[in-house]
Amino acid sequence: MLTCEICGEEMILAEDLQTHLLLSHLENDMHCPLCSLSGVSYDELCFHISSAHPEKPHRELGAAHLTSTSGCSAGPNTSVTESEKLQISHPCSDGVSSDRAGEVTPPSVSSAHTDMVQPKQNSTPESGCSSPGETWSPETRQESVRHCYKHDNGVKSEHSKTKATQLSSPRKEKLFSCPMCSLVCSSCFILQEHVELHLQEQHSVAGSALEASSPAMTSPSASSLSGERRMECPICSVVCRDGFSLQEHVELHLDHGAAGNCAGSPGSDLKLAMQLQREEEQRRRQEEAQQESEEFKKLQRQFGLDGRGGYCRQIEKTMERAVARGLMAPAEFHCKRAEMMESLASGVDDGRTRTQGVIRALYEYYQTECRDCVHVWLSADTDHYCSSVGDKGWGCGYRNFQMLISCLHRIDTYSPLLQEKEVPSIPQVQSMIEEAWKEGLDPQGASHFNQRLQGTRAWIGATEIYTLLTSLGISAHIIDFHQPTGSGSTHPRLFDWVKQYFCQSSRNNRLPPRLIQTSLPPLYLQHQGHSRSIVGLEQKKNGSLCLLVLDPGSKASDIRKLLSGDTISAAVRHIRKLPGSLKHKQYQVVAVHGVLSAEEKQISILNSRTLCAERIP
Repeated sequence: MLTCEICGEEMILAEDLQTHLLLSHLENDMHCPLCSLSGVSYDELCFHISSAHPEKPHRELGAAHLTSTSGCSAGPNTSVTESEKLQISHPCSDGVSSDRAGEVTPPSVSSAHTDMVQPKQNSTPESGCSSPGETWSPETRQESVRHCYKHDNGVKSEHSKTKATQLSSPRKEKLFSCPMCSLVCSSCFILQEHVELHLQEQHSVAGSALEASSPAMTSPSASSLSGERRMECPICSVVCRDGFSLQEHVELHLDHGAAGNCAGSPGSDLKLAMQLQREEEQRRRQEEAQQESEEFKKLQRQFGLDGRGGYCRQIEKTMERAVARGLMAPAEFHCKRAEMMESLASGVDDGRTRTQGVIRALYEYYQTECRDCVHVWLSADTDHYCSSVGDKGWGCGYRNFQMLISCLHRIDTYSPLLQEKEVPSIPQVQSMIEEAWKEGLDPQGASHFNQRLQGTRAWIGATEIYTLLTSLGISAHIIDFHQPTGSGSTHPRLFDWVKQYFCQSSRNNRLPPRLIQTSLPPLYLQHQGHSRSIVGLEQKKNGSLCLLVLDPGSKASDIRKLLSGDTISAAVRHIRKLPGSLKHKQYQVVAVHGVLSAEEKQISILNSRTLCAERIP
């Protein structure tokens, strides 16, 4: 058990006692160890102990060496010589044996108290002090300091008083500054030990140096500590053999920002900041790449390029779900699947989604109804094709092309160019587009679809319709209404252009009739996410224009209402599109304008390497 000589508090470990002395007994904090007197100078404390407590002579020695933690004496006149300090603080040099060899008594572990121990010319190894020719290693000095601080309870009273009275001749002490940091030591031996700690840490051999130095210890005090446990630095991995070395080592961390081996090379903070910045940049790039990949997959699903199968596979999945729900018998499933495969092998649409006679029904309606219209223009006879279970959600472009082809078959100018007299199926239209790409048409579009449409649910737009018509030898061009031209994001220029298109068949007539059915094919109208076919135009008495549009997204039952006189009025309202109904940012129109010669077709193929549209405005 260790006892503090200042306050009398008992502790188990020497490290705890050193910490207690450092924290509890601050600089210039002088008080009597035998009573409650405090706040006095060093001389007053010595006088108080010698006069008030003469019956306890063994405490006078402890009072005689009480100093502040700054390394200087408490009072202005209390400086002593080196020999006097040795006599006061080293009782073992007087030949008196110590009964409390394990008790550590210095009031502080700072350099002020270790400076009070000076090597004596006649010291022996048993006294804990080195001889004049002996080399003092850092650890040997530490052990010697500890040994010299141990006191004996049997010191004579007269001897203690004699030592206390020797503190009467003041002498100014010399201070030693560390050349590697701002630490000031009052002893050259402590300075040497402190500098050696610097050198050991700079060469990254702190732990190994301590291990290697243990066999070189020859003093008894050092060998007596061989059984003590090793103390590891809480900041780094250096292992110290005693609390004194550990304190010096930790102070280097706190005072100098963890220099040397423990905290890495100079500029480690900058390297760490750069490493964190690189990691953050790498993590940001990975997140952006992942987000881009997810968005690309969404676009692939949206445009049918995710490999889920095409028209045929979608029909099969729909029928499989019907069988699983009990809505279709397995025998019916196989029967319909065989019919589907036979129809697709022929390349001709099965006509199940077709509605014929729509334009004829509209012509008859406008002859007797809708008297508020000054002029009505209708395209040539066109069949309506709606989406089916095989192309639901992605087949609008193909269905509009089927409407256009159904009209071209009925126009003498274009029918000779169409080898097949039937409307092709959707897989056949995909095959026709692939063949057009092989001819050299629209290489950019072919690259976008990776030269493949069959077996996919890929959307097609105005450029693919243009490519199809050009491959068939039909002249066509694209008109791009790339921005709104009216208030409220409307496109009045689009309506005016459609009027000019239908009016070209009656330019010679000064007074065109109220109802005109032209020999012009319908217009392909494309906007973001959907496409429709313009089959007519209304002009009201107030001059406003209204488009007549067939939508492949409309159900066949709704379109067939146009064929009935009882329901045609309500059905016409669904196909009318006023300027306020078309508010998408951009619209594209594909118009047919005659037949291409062989030479013109080759020119069109070459020009399609960079497709150019007529931009309005």
